[in-house]
Amino acid sequence: MSITPYIAPPFSLPDESGTLRSLSDFVGQWVILYFYPKDDTPGCTTEACSLRDVRNALAERGAEVIGVSKDTAAAHEQFKAKHTLNFSLLTDVNGTVIDAYGAWGKKQFGREGILRKTFIIDPTGHVVKVYGRVTPLGHGPQVLAELERLQQAATPR
Repeated sequence: MSITPYIAPPFSLPDESGTLRSLSDFVGQWVILYFYPKDDTPGCTTEACSLRDVRNALAERGAEVIGVSKDTAAAHEQFKAKHTLNFSLLTDVNGTVIDAYGAWGKKQFGREGILRKTFIIDPTGHVVKVYGRVTPLGHGPQVLAELERLQQAATPR
């Protein structure tokens, strides 16, 4: 399903090392921004490793991968080290950015929490693709294929 592109909500959040990262840092680049419930849980690990495995191919296409959850910077640092993750993980303990992207809501069994969502943001800062219910297994190749499709569609013939 295609969407009408819209301006991505801005953010500034600390990464696993405490460095503040902002969406504006990535102007001119594609951004794969994904929200996930919790570090080092089975589904979140599968998703992160899937993105890790295609990260170099994404980078060759000018895209940066960024993960966001409510976990602490220390938890992110351990998660990255344990699974050799090659991209930034941002901590949103207050859930402000999670809310801004609509990644908080009702989950299974009526509980509320972080929804597994991925956004592809183009170099002008517009959201051009949203994955609303991500299946962790194979998500990385799925995102890579979509990025390639979007870039081909944007290339003048």
